[in-house]
Amino acid sequence: MNVPAVGPGGSRLGRYLPILDWARGYQRADLVGDLIAGLIVAIMLVPQSMAYALLAGLPPQVGLYASIAPLLAYALLGSSRTLAVGPVAIVSLLVAGSAAALAEPGSPEYLGVALSLALLSGLIQLAMGLLRLGQVVNFMSHPVISGFTSAAAITIGLSQVKTLLGLKLPRSEAVWDLLGLLAAHLGETRLVTLAVGLGAIAILLGVRGPLQRRLLAAGMAPGKVLPLAKAGPLLAVLAGIAALRLLPAPLAAQLEVVGEIPAGLPPVTWPGFDLALWQRLLPAALVISFVGFLESFAVAKSLATRRREPIEANQELIGLGAANLAAALTGGYPVTGGFSRSVVNYDAGARTGMASIFTAGLVALTVWLLTPLLHDLPKAVLAAIVIVAVAKLVDVAALRWIWRYNRADGMALVATFLLTLGLGVELGVIAGAGLALALHTWRSSVPHVAVVGRVPGTEHYRNIERHAVETDPRVLAVRIDESLYFPNAQWLETVLQRGLASQPEARHLLLIFSAVNFVDASALESLERTIDALADAGVTLHLAEVKGPVMDRLQRVDFADRLGAHGGRIFLSTHAAMLALTETEEVRT
Repeated sequence: MNVPAVGPGGSRLGRYLPILDWARGYQRADLVGDLIAGLIVAIMLVPQSMAYALLAGLPPQVGLYASIAPLLAYALLGSSRTLAVGPVAIVSLLVAGSAAALAEPGSPEYLGVALSLALLSGLIQLAMGLLRLGQVVNFMSHPVISGFTSAAAITIGLSQVKTLLGLKLPRSEAVWDLLGLLAAHLGETRLVTLAVGLGAIAILLGVRGPLQRRLLAAGMAPGKVLPLAKAGPLLAVLAGIAALRLLPAPLAAQLEVVGEIPAGLPPVTWPGFDLALWQRLLPAALVISFVGFLESFAVAKSLATRRREPIEANQELIGLGAANLAAALTGGYPVTGGFSRSVVNYDAGARTGMASIFTAGLVALTVWLLTPLLHDLPKAVLAAIVIVAVAKLVDVAALRWIWRYNRADGMALVATFLLTLGLGVELGVIAGAGLALALHTWRSSVPHVAVVGRVPGTEHYRNIERHAVETDPRVLAVRIDESLYFPNAQWLETVLQRGLASQPEARHLLLIFSAVNFVDASALESLERTIDALADAGVTLHLAEVKGPVMDRLQRVDFADRLGAHGGRIFLSTHAAMLALTETEEVRT
C-alpha cells in the first residue's frame, strides 16, 4: 500500500513541519479551546514538573525549565495536535537511576549528566525519525508494556513514600531494597510531614473524584467543571504553603520545603562534549528514548483516533527528539508526552499545537514572576502529587483480562512486572523488550497449520478438525498460517512429514500460502529440500494462493521452474488446485 508523502493537512511540506498544516486553517473557535486547554494543563504542569524533577534528583526549577522550550519545539514538529509534552514520572525515574550512578544528586555534575541524557535522547529519537524507524514501537507487546508500567508505577510511588514520611534514605530502584529501608526507618517518621502529605493526597483524590461528580450532579456545565476538577495539584500546592505558614514554628521546622527557586527564564545551556561520559550514558539514553517514545506514541495515537486525525510515528520521533534537544539547551532534562496531561488537554478542548504554546507561555510566566511564592512549598506535597499521578498506572484489570485471554501473554506480563520490580526500571524495560521478542519468536516458530477440506457445495476450504468438509485421500491440502523463516522452517518439514505419514494414499501435497507474507532464505532452502524428498517418495508439491510480494521473490530464484521440474504447479486458488489435482488423478486411474 502506497501512502502519499504529505502531512496531516495535505501539504508536502507539512509532512516535516506539521504546524504549517494546522496553522493554515486556524480559526477563532480553535483559539478558545486551545487557550482553555493551555491554561488547565499549565495548572497541572507547574506542580507536576517540580515534583518529577525532584523524583529525578534535580532541583524543582529544572522541571519548570523542561516545560517551556520543549513544548514549543514539539508544537512545531510533532504530528499530534493534543499531545502534552513535558516531564513524566517513568522517564524521571530512569534519569535518576542512571545519573545517580555517575554523580551526586544535587551537584553540578549531576545536572550535567541530566543535560547529556536529554541531548543524547533527542539525537537518538531525531535519528530514528529521520531514518524512518518509527515501527520500533511494535517491538513491545501490550502485556509487556502493561507489566513494565505497573511495576514502574509501584517503584515510583514507593520512592516517594520516604518524602511523604519525612525520612532521609539512600536512593534505590529495587523495590525490595526500598521496602527494607522503609521498614527499618519507619520509627523516624515525622508526623507533621506525613499529615501534610496525606492532606495533599486527600485534596487530589477529592477534587478528581467526588467533587467533580457532585458539581456535575448539581447541574454545572462540564466545561466549567473540568478546570476545577483538574486544579487539584494547584489546590494541594496552595494548601501546603498555607499549612506551613499557619503551623507553629517548631512544627513548621519539621517540614522540608522546596526552598529558593531562581526567578527568570530558562538559561541557555550546552552539555559538555565528554565522549567517555556519553558512552556510559548511551544505554540509558537508548532506554529513555524508547520508553519515552512508547508512552508518548501510545497516548497520541489513542487521542488522534478519537478525532480521526492522522498520526505519524516517524514524525512523532522527530518532534520528541526536537523537544529533548530543546530541553538540553535550556537547562531541562528528558521529556516525553504525558498520559494524564494529554488526556486533560484533549478533554479541555485543545484543537491544535497552539494549546502547548499557551501552556509553555504560562509556565514561562510562572518561572519569571511567581517562583518566590513557591519557596515555602513542602516537598511532601510534591511527593503526594507523584504518588496520586502514578497510582492509576497500576493496571490490575489488564492482568486479569490478559490472563483469561492468553496464559502465555499473562505470564509475560507477570515476568516483566517481577523483573522490573527486582532489577529496576532500566533493566526491567530491557528485559521486557527481550521477553516480547522471545515470545514472538517462540509463537512464530510453531505456527498454526491446518489440514483443510472443501465445505460441501462451496469453493471454501476449512480446517477438517473444526468443520464438516469433503476431502480427497489423494491430496493433502495444508494451510500455513504464518510467514516462513528460519525458526519455523525445520518444524514445518516435520509437520508435513507427519501429515503425509497419516495419509499414505496422498500423491499430492498442496501448501496454501494465503497467510504467508514472507519466505526467507532458510525457509526457501527447506522448501527446495522438501520438493526433492517428496519426489523420491512419489509425492508432488504444489502451492496455492501465493501473495504477490512472495511470488516476486520466488521468481527471482526460478523457484517455479524447480517446482515444475518435478511436476509441481502454483495455483491461483485452493479450489482451482483441488479441481486440477483430483482431475489429474482420475485421468491416471
